[in-house]
Amino acid sequence: MATRREPRAQRALRLASGTALCLTVSYGLGLELSFIAPIFALFLLAKLNRPLSFKAGLGLTLVVMLTTGSGLLLIPLLRYAPVSGVLLVGLCLFLAFRHGLSGGNSLVTTFLVVGLTMISAAGTAEFALALKVISALVQGLLLAVLMLPVSHWLFPEPAGAKAPPAAPALPAQESGWVALRAALVVMPAYLLALIDPASYMAIILKSVGLGQQSCMATVRDAARELIGSTLLGGLLAILFWWALGLFVHLWMFFLWMLLFGLLVARKLYGFSPTRLSPGFWLNSLVTMIILLGLSVQDSANGKDVYSTFVVRMALFVAISLYAWLMVYLLDQYRQRRAIRQPGC
Repeated sequence: MATRREPRAQRALRLASGTALCLTVSYGLGLELSFIAPIFALFLLAKLNRPLSFKAGLGLTLVVMLTTGSGLLLIPLLRYAPVSGVLLVGLCLFLAFRHGLSGGNSLVTTFLVVGLTMISAAGTAEFALALKVISALVQGLLLAVLMLPVSHWLFPEPAGAKAPPAAPALPAQESGWVALRAALVVMPAYLLALIDPASYMAIILKSVGLGQQSCMATVRDAARELIGSTLLGGLLAILFWWALGLFVHLWMFFLWMLLFGLLVARKLYGFSPTRLSPGFWLNSLVTMIILLGLSVQDSANGKDVYSTFVVRMALFVAISLYAWLMVYLLDQYRQRRAIRQPGC
């Protein structure tokens, strides 16, 4: 039977169920930044079609601890020489993105960028806050890694199914420009987080996703990919919140996440073909989980969920517009430079 199964169907079911399970366990255990774990699970399930071995899972967790811990080294420089510290963070972001575009592991690139930004920004306010964020990231990844074999056990990969082809590495000159573009996309959200880490920490996660999305977007499709995915993610978060309000329960949280995950996975894996890329649908789901998780957090803290959602959504749209502007301006600059220097 396994040989006759459709690989895309298994992958869609695995992505939706694994993300929903991880979200339920994370909120059930009351983990710090509970929405981090399902986001990590979503990334792992979207990129890996085989379960990680124990050794590989442990190795990935150690890599995340090291990459996120790298942000701790930047805290003294950001406190006592802020201009130099910010410039160094920008350089590190550029190198991290270029490493991923040149054929490096995209997951490691993601965790390195998150570590450089979230940890160093939190540490400028309070060192204990940086350690708390590291703990939340590591706990979230461990839970996501544990959910990976469970998801593959529920919906195994069909025998003989081919792995999706790896993204080709960009030429050195091209990867440099695209990495610069991605670093510039992340920097404004990072500067906001330096001002008020508690309020703008989640904005960094969104900007990291936009930075990676901008690496794959062309100028023609950038507005639709970057801004459209943000708006769709916000709309999905509103619908999810309304549906969850009909009957508030942890298992209803799981069922609604499963349903929304299946709806997006259907588009992501091409069961209902559109002109939109898989990255569009993946980032829409990530945006939904971030906004939903923050709304749950606001509700638990007694804040006005709707007003904070409007402000947060406005910020998300603003950084998406900025990301599109960076894609457009850098492309225009490259075209003018190519006209002036035909040999370059």
